[in-house]
Amino acid sequence: MATSTNNNKELVHWSIENGTKIVLAPIPDAPLTCLNIWCRAGSYFESPGEEGLAHFLEHMVFKGSSSLKAGEFDLKIEALGGSSNAATGFDDVNFHVLAPPKAAISGLELLLNLVLTPSLNEQSFCLEREVVLEEIAQYKDQPDEQAFQRLLENCWSNHAYGRSILGNEASLKNSNPDKMRIFHRERYTGENCCLVISGVIPDGIENFINNSLLADLPNRTDKSSKKLVSPSLNFQNGREEITLPRLESSRLLIAWQFSPANDQKMIMGADLATSLLAEGRRSRLVQRLREDLQLVEAIDMDLTVLEEGSLVMLEALCKEDHIEKVEQEIVKVLEEVVNSPLPEKELLRSSQLVRNGILFNLEAPFQVANQAGSQNLWGRNQSLLEPLNQIDYWNPIKLQNEVLTALHPRLGHTVIARPSGKPQ
Repeated sequence: MATSTNNNKELVHWSIENGTKIVLAPIPDAPLTCLNIWCRAGSYFESPGEEGLAHFLEHMVFKGSSSLKAGEFDLKIEALGGSSNAATGFDDVNFHVLAPPKAAISGLELLLNLVLTPSLNEQSFCLEREVVLEEIAQYKDQPDEQAFQRLLENCWSNHAYGRSILGNEASLKNSNPDKMRIFHRERYTGENCCLVISGVIPDGIENFINNSLLADLPNRTDKSSKKLVSPSLNFQNGREEITLPRLESSRLLIAWQFSPANDQKMIMGADLATSLLAEGRRSRLVQRLREDLQLVEAIDMDLTVLEEGSLVMLEALCKEDHIEKVEQEIVKVLEEVVNSPLPEKELLRSSQLVRNGILFNLEAPFQVANQAGSQNLWGRNQSLLEPLNQIDYWNPIKLQNEVLTALHPRLGHTVIARPSGKPQ
């Protein structure tokens, strides 16, 4: 068992015999304990024809297990005074329970049974598939989501990162419980799983874990069919203009591929750059386009951190007749931050915003569990406050030369979406 400590943020982590990672994040005065299971089983790991299976499995997990009937898990968790939820991403999936500390062991036992031994019976499968198909239909009916999805498809073409996590109708209609069982068996294994407990840590938790369903998971390291290193992630820069029905405002979206999640120094640099450019009224893009010129309704920049390669995305909302001027001004701002000296005060402002964001995201057991889970699942066994140390590397010259130069529009992919009175 190993311990890492930094500024009173302590994680205890170890691995059980089958390779499952365990992380404890003690918060002695927390009113709730968060129990969080993470697995390398996101949509990245779907084979051709399985698109959407990872997300569909997340749904099916809640439809019953080896000892829980459909809906029984929720009733039992609520009876303990707790709540639960789950999320599927490109790289991973996680399931969590929030429960009073005295009910943590009972909540964990229920969660492990639910996630690791899903029943996946035919009737529930067919019924829930209709729910997922409806979710896809609703997603397709949202023009802003469709603009974003078009951008991903253009950037990453045939890679898993370029398709919707929800999948597509054809693959889901061709799926069956047996295919899902195989996916679950291959992905939900010891070396692919991480359990995080954040809050008041129950007495005897190590002994419980060592004798739980988690310890029964097989280790298939030598048979792993997919590693998270793929030469197929090939970012395509370029430009496209589209029209979308029911789009309320025109949108200009620009995306740039950035460093993978493991390159945390560069990830922090991108975080600083997006804050400097588009967080708060004094940021470069917001000040110029919204406050001074009043060309946009909103303008944002976000960093999506992914294991193979992250994505920086800019989005501006404006009237249709302003779109060309908006693009011209964005190019000017992005060129200015590279070609002119970057004032120290701007970097200090963005550094403070990023520091505050990191600290604010570590206030509650659920937030701590999310951070610890995503880090440790992928082998980043570090203090939760380690990202703060990465900020100190950056000064104005380094940020210009190593990050801001990479955010020129000609290096990204641009999608301009305009309203349309009729479907394409």
